Amino acid sequence: MIKNRSFEFPQAFMGWKIFGNVALQIEDGPFTRNPHYIRLSPASHRERKTGVENEGFRGIAWEKGKKYRFSAWGRVGVNQTTPVVLQACLIDEKNNSVAQTDMVITQKEWKKYIVELVPSKTVDQGSFRLLLNSPGIVDLDHLSLFPRHTWKERENGLRADLTGALKELNPGLLRFPGGCIVEGTSLATRYNWKDSIGPVENRPLNENRWNFSTKKRLSPDYYQSYGLGFYEYFLLAEDLGATPLPVLNCGMACQFQNGKEAHASLEDMDVYIQDALDLIEFANGDISTKWGALRAEMGHPRPFHLKYLAIGNEQWGDEYAERLERFLATLRKKHPEIRIIGSAGPGASGQEFDNLWKHMRSLNVDLVDEHYYASPDWFRKNARRYDTYPRSGPKVFAGEYACHTPEKSNNFSSALHEAAFMTGLERNADIVPMATYAPLLAHKDAWQWKPDLIWFDNRSLVLTPNYYVQQMYSTYAGNRILPLAGEDGKPLAGQKGLYGSSVFDGERKSIIVKLVNMNPSDCTIQLNFKGQDEQIPKGSGIAIRLHSDNIETQNNFEKPDNIRPVSTILPALEKNRLDLRIPAYSFGVYVFPAE
Repeated sequence: MIKNRSFEFPQAFMGWKIFGNVALQIEDGPFTRNPHYIRLSPASHRERKTGVENEGFRGIAWEKGKKYRFSAWGRVGVNQTTPVVLQACLIDEKNNSVAQTDMVITQKEWKKYIVELVPSKTVDQGSFRLLLNSPGIVDLDHLSLFPRHTWKERENGLRADLTGALKELNPGLLRFPGGCIVEGTSLATRYNWKDSIGPVENRPLNENRWNFSTKKRLSPDYYQSYGLGFYEYFLLAEDLGATPLPVLNCGMACQFQNGKEAHASLEDMDVYIQDALDLIEFANGDISTKWGALRAEMGHPRPFHLKYLAIGNEQWGDEYAERLERFLATLRKKHPEIRIIGSAGPGASGQEFDNLWKHMRSLNVDLVDEHYYASPDWFRKNARRYDTYPRSGPKVFAGEYACHTPEKSNNFSSALHEAAFMTGLERNADIVPMATYAPLLAHKDAWQWKPDLIWFDNRSLVLTPNYYVQQMYSTYAGNRILPLAGEDGKPLAGQKGLYGSSVFDGERKSIIVKLVNMNPSDCTIQLNFKGQDEQIPKGSGIAIRLHSDNIETQNNFEKPDNIRPVSTILPALEKNRLDLRIPAYSFGVYVFPAE
């Protein structure tokens, strides 16, 4: 909850107010990769105080009566003969302390100290203050504030509400740490997974790819502490029951921002390839190996069962293919069990896209990562996109996609168009076995990009209509595709404004039909079930529908439940038929038991 907790930002006190006698130090700190720390000494006048105050991330929020853990690494001055007392405080918007407790630093050697704070009121825009409350000198580093209650109650844990929302998505896949962030503004600022593991206090700071990239929303304080690193991402995937999919830099920085001078030379690719080999060992290696031992030391002796690895994000050009070829030559030889994902670039069509696909086929990658941020019209027209893709060669990973309305909002229109497009993904699951929406999370006061699946502030969250579309697809995914045709005998992909797909769920013993009505009025269709006996409904089904009379409607912090799925019971079939009313502007999942 504290910004710049190790004083490693280029402006060392960014996020902090300092008062009294506070000095930045670098010699003999506790952490080699985070060398800076602060020294607090008594102020020059007895009525004055020495201390620091942190603004958090767009403020610090807490709830009345909940417990919050403050920790710091500290030591008393070399000539100090008595303990030093610090007072930790939670400060509300009116500069009043609503929680305070003493932290007593006793040792001359660096040691971690922990205290708990329990606020007397709920605050949305507070701050954290630490005062020197006794004579003496004290050194401090890695000042950290966490809710006591985190996901799985881990000390370095994730926010419980946000992670719970991810869990309720029922995801099959977790792609991390993201896309462009992997590339970095330069190779020096690329996401280096090895910096993101080990003791959290000794993970070095890194610049964020997006801090100055969005010109209208500059964020000079946007850095990565790596407190959330690859170990935590693997843990999260395991907690969610999702397959982990890490993305690694391929020796190329962001091509939108740089020329070829930002690429590693082919002669220097060994370090990047070794990073991939070491990551596989970290995820899957025996605890007798170097990186497997580190995983065990961090608390997870069991392997993470890594199966997929993406090399590069939205790279393009022959220079990308040359570097990917180097990775493949080594990985195929040493780890043939790992499926490799290559890039189709930032666009969904065009000469560069076609050229990359030729490279991916010749290199025989396992999957090709396609990205689409496009208009509603594009999403409607591309519901048939994969009907005619070749059924041999690399599969498709729809690695990033979102419908961009003119205002780029998370309105119901964007969600409905994504649902329509996804009927084509599901219908062609033999070609598109994996898909991940992007971006996933956005803070309402600190974002660079929209739309996003989940919006949050420092105390609450909003689930978008787009979130519910994803949840409905993943919860009712099925395990076998069933044909669903319109009156013309062709897949239902836009005829009369309707889109659909169907699957059989062997676990539920159910037929699942997904239908999107893009029309401004209700319509009635007749479902006719034909085929093997196990594919014929045996009773009444249920409908789970997402609907709004106004396609511009959004969920927001004032009205978070404007749009959410509603379940109803369907009438029983007659002679394997059902006249089904589909509401205007709706996405529905229709589940029919088949036993």
